[in-house]
Amino acid sequence: MPSITSDTVRPEAVAGRFYPAGPQALRSDLERLIAEVGPVDEPLAAAYIVPHAGYRYSGPVAAQVYARLAAHRGRVKRVVLVGPSHHYPLRGHAAAPYTSWRTPLGEVKAAPTHVVGLSRLPHEREHSLEVQLPFLQVALGDDIEVTPVACGMSQTPDTARIIAALLAEAGEDAVLICSTDLSHYHDQETATRIDAATAEAIKGLRPREIAAQHACGVFALRGTVAWADATGRRPRQLALATSADTAGDADRVVGYPAFAVERPAL
Repeated sequence: MPSITSDTVRPEAVAGRFYPAGPQALRSDLERLIAEVGPVDEPLAAAYIVPHAGYRYSGPVAAQVYARLAAHRGRVKRVVLVGPSHHYPLRGHAAAPYTSWRTPLGEVKAAPTHVVGLSRLPHEREHSLEVQLPFLQVALGDDIEVTPVACGMSQTPDTARIIAALLAEAGEDAVLICSTDLSHYHDQETATRIDAATAEAIKGLRPREIAAQHACGVFALRGTVAWADATGRRPRQLALATSADTAGDADRVVGYPAFAVERPAL
C-alpha cells in the first residue's frame, strides 16, 4: 500500500512519566545506563528485542541492547521499530503518519514506508515505540532515521513477511527493534517461571508457544521470532529481569527481555 507523507511532528506523549522530560537529566540517565553495561565488542545483530517500561524499571535491561548498538555508532542509519498498540484496538499493522518524532533530546526523522498503510490512532499515545527513541539518539546519534510500525492482532507469518519487507526497504544499514515486555502483575516467583518459559520459546524459534498473556508485544514478538527462523537467525538472550529486580514490588511485577537476533557462529 502506498505511503502518505505528512508534515506533522509527533510530540512526546510520555516524557516526564516513562523518562525524564528535561534533556540534561534524560541524556545523563541514558549515558549512565549504557556505560554501566560496559564496553561491548561483538558483531552487530540484525535485530534486537527490548522492553518498553519506564526507564527506572526496564532501563538497565534495555541498555544491554543499546550498549551493543552504541558500539556500532555510525554504521546503523535506519531503525525499524515494531511494537504493540496498547491504547487502540488495532488489527493488522500501521506505520505512523509523521515526518519526525520529537523527544526532549530533539527530533528523530521518520523514514516513510510503502510496506504498510498509515494510521495516527495507534501511535498518538503509544509508549512502546516512543521510549526507544531517546535511547537510539544517545546510542546512535541524531542523524538516524526510524520507521515505527504498530503491530496489532495479526497472523504470525503475515507479521514476519512485513518485517522482512520493512528491512529490505530500509536497506543494509538498518536494524530491527522489537519492543515488548513479558508477563504482567504476577508475584516474582511466578513471573520468573513464566518469563523463563517465554525466553526458551524465543530462543527455540517457537513463536506459537509465546502466549498472548505473557508478552504485551506478542504479535510483533511472534513475527520477529518467525522472521528470525525464516532467515537463519537465532535469538541470544542478553538479559531477563523483572521490575522487582530493578525498582519495584516483588508481589506485582512486570518482566523485561533483552535479546540479540543474530546468525549462529559457524
